[in-house]
Amino acid sequence: MEELARESISLLARSASHADPPRLGSFGAIFIMLKSALGAGLLNFPWAFEKAGGVNKAISVEMVSLVFLISGLIILGYASSISRKNTYQDVVREVCGGAIGQLCEVCFCFNLFMISVAFLVVVQDQLDKLCVSLYETVTGSFEGEIPYHWYMDQRFHLFIMCLIFILPLSIPKEIGIQKYTRKDSWASMFSVVPTICFGFQCHEACIAIYSSMENKKLSHWVIISVISMFFCLLIYTLTGIFGFLTFGRTVAADILMSYPGNDVVMIIARLLFGISIITIYPIILLLGRSVILDLMLRIRRRRRGGVTHSFENQCRVILTVIWITITLLIAMFVPDMSEVISVIGGISAFFIFIFPGLCLVFTMQSEPVSPRVRVVCTVWGVITVIVGAFILGQSTTIAIMEIFHKL
Repeated sequence: MEELARESISLLARSASHADPPRLGSFGAIFIMLKSALGAGLLNFPWAFEKAGGVNKAISVEMVSLVFLISGLIILGYASSISRKNTYQDVVREVCGGAIGQLCEVCFCFNLFMISVAFLVVVQDQLDKLCVSLYETVTGSFEGEIPYHWYMDQRFHLFIMCLIFILPLSIPKEIGIQKYTRKDSWASMFSVVPTICFGFQCHEACIAIYSSMENKKLSHWVIISVISMFFCLLIYTLTGIFGFLTFGRTVAADILMSYPGNDVVMIIARLLFGISIITIYPIILLLGRSVILDLMLRIRRRRRGGVTHSFENQCRVILTVIWITITLLIAMFVPDMSEVISVIGGISAFFIFIFPGLCLVFTMQSEPVSPRVRVVCTVWGVITVIVGAFILGQSTTIAIMEIFHKL
């Protein structure tokens, strides 16, 4: 398992190169898909179930979304096999053209940036609860009796965490450390969609996974996608059901924040989840940084004719510091995860729905398939794009309503 974890990080960290032969088996592919999808989104599903209006409505939306989630993975694998590219943005650029490829790069970076913010918000929440728990244990005081000291502020703890742990882990070129108000309406029901998009998104990494597999048959990739999404659905649904039934309408956007701070099991859970987030954050940063760094290096080559090793190292360090600094500042002043989820869910619609739909439409214009297959696939691609545009608009509306509600 540890070897698979290290392999997954190496896979995600490699640049778009065919130098290494494909060597990823079925179990490894499923494991990495699950590792890519299961993250901070797990904490938000009980809250999403409450927002949706209950278990039945939330599961119904999940099941419909699952069709598009699996469809998107299959389309991306198919597009990767045709284009012979092994990163998401390269596949979109090759299949859909330069303009859409540039849009994909922008969305890719912004999506990873917001995920980084979400991770830091989660870490900040857990640090707050842990500090309160430790103070109560040592002094015997209750949470309301704890005096304020600057060194007990969770924002200070988050800054130290970023400085000591996250920054050193993020600077290396390759990360190799491990492989609105409630309404009973349709709008309320579909408020679960951004959380589903946030939780299930592994589409950005799926092309890198597909490209490193030993068996690249499309039928085999379909099986991998279905199994991965099934296990994700099972885990997320059980978390959402039990969390919602336990806390009901009082459930927090981060389910761990709903539990008491002095619970030993929850203290251990917060520590483990915090460690997990701290080790995943550098991977997210590396993926986003690589897109920006490649652009900077292309511009440098065009102007100077070449790129020195020192220039590349300087750019990498500067981009890392800027990325961590800005995400840290945003995370410090974001009240809770609910404000971040809608934004990330909306951006994720590009990668789960819109770009895969466009890839399918464009490939059907050039691939030698029967007229019937071409029509069916083109229609499905258009439907996927429309659904993605709807989710993007709905997520944006929810985010705006949340902001106005809190003003």
